[in-house]
Amino acid sequence: MTEDIKIVIENLKKNNINAVFCETKQDVVAEVKGMLQKGATISTGGSVSLVDSGVWDLINNGDYDFKNRMRQGITPEEQQQVFKDVIGIDYYLCSANAITKNGEILNVDGFSNRISAIAFGPKKVIMVVGKNKIVDNLNDAFLRVKKVAAPKNCVRLGIDNPCAKLGHCISLEKCDNPAFTDGCQNPRRICVNYLVNGFQRDNGRLNVILCGEDLGY
Repeated sequence: MTEDIKIVIENLKKNNINAVFCETKQDVVAEVKGMLQKGATISTGGSVSLVDSGVWDLINNGDYDFKNRMRQGITPEEQQQVFKDVIGIDYYLCSANAITKNGEILNVDGFSNRISAIAFGPKKVIMVVGKNKIVDNLNDAFLRVKKVAAPKNCVRLGIDNPCAKLGHCISLEKCDNPAFTDGCQNPRRICVNYLVNGFQRDNGRLNVILCGEDLGY
């Protein structure tokens, strides 16, 4: 475990957020499996980290009642219903756009179904986060979204926003440190609403698994 990861885990715990370290992707899958009960209701945010780690294969193995917002053939109406069904489910799995050394977690969404579920609804939230998402502070966290997460996700999703072509948020064309909500005015902009998790009242609800390997964007 690196010193940075050690600091992050200590400060997450100070913020009443459960945090564990897993050296490898295989360790992450084993950790998640140990947290879930067979038959539990589960849903997820859109997450490359869950795929990269192998957790996506785990929750698709038939042992769980998986409310899959991305299942083949799902209609827009059915997807909206999945978003609503997330309230009250047993586990919500996702990643984070960035985690600071102070133990703060940043997520930025377009539809906001993910940040809604992180903030309220599911009984437990499990975040699978690679070491590549650790940053010094919140300002660096917002810049990470503008320089890494948003551009790569737009490319992945085939969304024709300026950042997909530039490789960074268009707001960075104006200055090196724009306001965190600055960006394009495209109707399909994916940086719409922002959630920063700080101290949590409910110890045990929010769980972070930090991986010693890079995962996702």
